[in-house]
Amino acid sequence: MQKLKITEMHRLTPEEFRQAEKIPLVVVLDNVRSLHNVGSVFRTADAFRAEAVYLCGITSTPPHAEIHKTALGAEDAVAWRYWEDTHEAVRSLQARGYTVYAIEQAHGSTLLPDLRLTPDKRYAVVLGNEVKGVQQSVVDQCDGCIEIPQYGTKHSLNVSVTAGIILWEFTPQPLKGRK
Repeated sequence: MQKLKITEMHRLTPEEFRQAEKIPLVVVLDNVRSLHNVGSVFRTADAFRAEAVYLCGITSTPPHAEIHKTALGAEDAVAWRYWEDTHEAVRSLQARGYTVYAIEQAHGSTLLPDLRLTPDKRYAVVLGNEVKGVQQSVVDQCDGCIEIPQYGTKHSLNVSVTAGIILWEFTPQPLKGRK
């Protein structure tokens, strides 16, 4: 088995990416402090062709060398917007017909394997701060919570790892098998 060369992967240019059809998913970062995590979320959003990334509160915005270090240019392709207040971002998404889920461990949350998505709906997911998670007041505002089952000793996953797991689950099946 021979590894593919970059030229054999036929990746989109940033301009082609901006014009390409996206999965109807907005990733909302609620006070994410690590610029490496922000960059990693951009790169993952690019990989799965997410519609946009919303950066809220203390979450840094491009251009920034530390974001670029892990985004590797994805921050130039993926649409993004800064919101001073996460609540405003969630209200805006809900007003535009998005179903908004906090990715959080909460009473009454839906375990990720039990999540059933409707193909014609638009979604947003809120990922929280590395220490405090999604603000409780934002959780209260969301349409529900999704929880990733965990079986080890730790009670949480890194926000960028969480983004990868969640974006994979929100990617429609036909896209998963296509290059």
